[in-house]
Amino acid sequence: MLVKNLMLQTPADQIADDLPLFGPGGLGLDSIDALELVVSMEKTFGVGVPNSEVAGKALQTVNSIHDYIIEKTERPAA
Repeated sequence: MLVKNLMLQTPADQIADDLPLFGPGGLGLDSIDALELVVSMEKTFGVGVPNSEVAGKALQTVNSIHDYIIEKTERPAA
């Protein structure tokens, strides 16, 4: 999803599950990429990101995105 939707030049097999997605030393995504990622998550998984605080935690790595999606899709709606 990252490579396809964000048109990354990095092949998917070179993106480690614990690689930081933002900032130096990571994949180097920016705020526009974050927005596109959130839109992709909503379209693909029906999972939204309500604010920047949640996004800061949920969008850190591939693992954190995975965990966030699982948490939101397995928990019954209140």
